Amino acid sequence: MTAIDFAAFVNELASVSGETILPFFRTALSIEDKGRHGGFDPVTAADRAAETAMRTLIRRSFPNHGIIGEEYGPERTDAEYVWVLDPIDGTKSFISGMPAWGTLIALLRSGEPVFGMMNQPFTRERFSGDGAKAHYSGPAGARELRVRPCAELAQAVLFTTSPLLMNADDREIFGRVEQAVRLSRYGGDCYAYCMLAAGHVDLVIETELKPYDVVPLVPIITGAGGVITTWQGDTPNAGGRIVAAGDKRVHEAALKVLAG
Repeated sequence: MTAIDFAAFVNELASVSGETILPFFRTALSIEDKGRHGGFDPVTAADRAAETAMRTLIRRSFPNHGIIGEEYGPERTDAEYVWVLDPIDGTKSFISGMPAWGTLIALLRSGEPVFGMMNQPFTRERFSGDGAKAHYSGPAGARELRVRPCAELAQAVLFTTSPLLMNADDREIFGRVEQAVRLSRYGGDCYAYCMLAAGHVDLVIETELKPYDVVPLVPIITGAGGVITTWQGDTPNAGGRIVAAGDKRVHEAALKVLAG
């Protein structure tokens, strides 16, 4: 089966997770801190309920598939097909009532992402890709996603969720890129990457990402014509320090600065 065969099922996963999450959004829900070493890492009942709903649907529809999820860990990761789930990417925005969050869903085949989706149920937007093409659907209709050209860092719009999430050394290196770009903005989480795929942002730089934070975004960004790697230019599938760009020229320029 190909990624296209799974497209309808991914949309079903997005619908199930969205229906589970929305009743919690902008309510007085309880928040648990799962952070270590003093960092605030919130999780809510919405995160757990949405991942449970998606896992249940996957197990019922594809019992031989594996699953990697943020809240409940891995199972059957040696399977040919493995689903990667982040029920709410941007939980800090979610608990603040801000709409810059989304549900991330990816399908791996033999360890490589072949389909990815970001679903934002509050704004009713879906961003998806298979590495060759990427698509948007939402209140404004449906269209193909394409990155925009950007010749140099001095013309680039840069996003990161927050420099405070970086260690001191990485924050200093990031600051060099930030000083070189036209505009730097904070926040966004997964939404910033989708805005890059849609041609509104040129560069996203982050650190300490987990696989479920980035793998679902890879087929969307590459399908829209962008590039996403680690700071060393390697595959981003394991997470870590990530740089995504709409234009290869800006990506190469950012890598040079990040290499110090």
